[in-house]
Amino acid sequence: MRGLLLAGTALLGLAAGPAAAQQTLQVNVVNGHPPIFLWVKHLTETFIPAVDRELAGSDYAIEWAEFYGGSLASVGGELEALEAGLAEVGVVPTVFEPSNLPLQNVTYVSPFGTSDPILITDIMDMLHDTVPGVAESWHAFDLEYLGGGFALDNYLLMTTFPVDSLDDLAGRKIGAPGPAVNWLEGTGAVGVSGNLTTYYNDVQTGVFEGIVVFPTAAAPARLYEVAPYVTQTDFGAQYAGSVVANRLWFDTLPAEVQDALRVGAEDYTLAFTIELVDRVNSSLTAMEAGGATITDLSAGERARWAAALPNIPQQWAAQADGRGLPGSTVLTAFMEALRDEGIDLPRNWDQE
Repeated sequence: MRGLLLAGTALLGLAAGPAAAQQTLQVNVVNGHPPIFLWVKHLTETFIPAVDRELAGSDYAIEWAEFYGGSLASVGGELEALEAGLAEVGVVPTVFEPSNLPLQNVTYVSPFGTSDPILITDIMDMLHDTVPGVAESWHAFDLEYLGGGFALDNYLLMTTFPVDSLDDLAGRKIGAPGPAVNWLEGTGAVGVSGNLTTYYNDVQTGVFEGIVVFPTAAAPARLYEVAPYVTQTDFGAQYAGSVVANRLWFDTLPAEVQDALRVGAEDYTLAFTIELVDRVNSSLTAMEAGGATITDLSAGERARWAAALPNIPQQWAAQADGRGLPGSTVLTAFMEALRDEGIDLPRNWDQE
C-alpha cells in the first residue's frame, strides 16, 4: 500500500509539474481615458481575454493590472508612461502625438476622406506593414506596434448656435483634438486644441462655442446638453490610436507570448470596430432624443469648406520628409488607397 501511495504521489508530482513551472508575467495596461470609451472598454473586454486564451495551456500566464482614466497616465501621456516602463502594454492615442508620431496622423491632416472606420483601420494597418519607416517610427520611443489599433467614426461639428454655412463660424471658438484644429484654418473660426475629458465643461463655461467630435463619444459624454446643434460635416473617420508594447520588455518575451499579444491586438481591433459601427446610428438617435438638432451640411458648403483650407497634407508631408520620415510616401499611399476604393474626395491633396 505504501508503495502504491508513493507511486501515486510521484505521478501526481509529474502531472503537476508543468502547472507548477508556469511563469506568471506581471503586465500593466494603460490608457488615459475612462472605460466609458470603447477603445478602453475593449482592452478589458477583448484584448486581455484574447491574450489569456492564446496562452491557455502554455508555460506562461499573465497577471494584469489595468490603469485607466488618468490613474497612471493622463490623456496624451500614455506614450511617455509606456516608454518609461511604467506600463508594458497600452493604447496610445496617436491623435495627441502629432509631433512625436506624425505618420500615424495622416488621416487627421487629410480631412473629408472616407466615413468608413473599417476602411481607415485597414489602410493604416497596411501602411504599417508596407511603408518602411511607419512601424519603425514607434521604435524611437522604445515602443512596438502590435497591430490594429482603432479608428473613430465620422467626425461632425457640435455648437451652441445653428450652422447653415461656413459664414456662421466667423469668430467662433471651436475646440478640436490635436491636428484636427487645422480643419478650422481658413474658415473664419478660431480653432483651439481640446479633448473629450474637458469638452463638456469647456462649452458649458464658454471656453468653446463648439467642438469637433464623433457621435459615439458625443452621445455617452452627453455633449448635446451643452452643444445642441449637431452639423454632420463629413470630416471623415479618423485613425486615432494604436495598441503598443514597451519594446525593451517585448523583446525579452518568448515568441508564444509575443504572438499572443499580437493576436490580442487583432481581436481588439475587430471587436472595437464592430461595436463602433453598431453604435453610430444609436448615438445620433440618442442625441436627437436628448434635444439635439441634427442637420447635414450641404455638399456645396462641404466643398467650400475643403476649398478654404490650405493644403495641410502637403505641408505636413514636407515637414515629415524634412525629419527623415516618409511623409510624402505615406500621404500618396493613403490617398491612393482611398481612390482605389472609389471614395469621392473633394480634394486630392497629394496631387495639387
